[in-house]
Amino acid sequence: MQSDEMQKIMTKIKNRREELGMSYQMLSEKTGISKSSLQRYETGSIKNMPLDKIEVISKALNTTPAYLMGWEDDTVIEYKNADIIRTVKKKKIPLLGSIACGSPILNFNDLEETEYVDADNDIIADFALVCVGDSMINARIDDGDLVFIDKDAHVRDGDIAAISLDYELMLKRIYFDKNSVTLISENSKYPPRIIKFNEYSQIDFRILGKAVAFQSPL
Repeated sequence: MQSDEMQKIMTKIKNRREELGMSYQMLSEKTGISKSSLQRYETGSIKNMPLDKIEVISKALNTTPAYLMGWEDDTVIEYKNADIIRTVKKKKIPLLGSIACGSPILNFNDLEETEYVDADNDIIADFALVCVGDSMINARIDDGDLVFIDKDAHVRDGDIAAISLDYELMLKRIYFDKNSVTLISENSKYPPRIIKFNEYSQIDFRILGKAVAFQSPL
């Protein structure tokens, strides 16, 4: 096992051990590996760790060998008031920037980041955006929430969608008419916006996708 790969494994072990508030002594008792050996693994004094040791340590830390070795983006959720520990596989969603739930925001911020969602749920999304403002609070979407967008989903009357209007981004509930669309906020202090289209219209209006889920920070 190459030293840089080993270092990543040691970092994950250390982070997970500290997450659980587990001392070297506690981990030693759970694994049967001496406290001094565990310390030397974490500090990199021992350059190689046998796979059977990784398996034992992962079990003691309530995770998987695949997670420690970087093969899966797994984590562990420990439910309060219940003797249940569950491994949750996660998938990555690109985090592109911010979207207005209030005053419009000019274009994406092009953030080079990702957000994680449970791979076992039914969220199908192409990207995520950070909500800014309070215009969607009655839809339980608050300032700082993440909203997940499916760019290929069909947007129907009454759906919440990410919209670009003259290159300004906003999240609104949308209603269609023959030659117009109405954009509705979920906060009465923001009036509806009616966008009318005709042969002389030079409005740049695009629906970027349907909002399929949101996530609030802890």
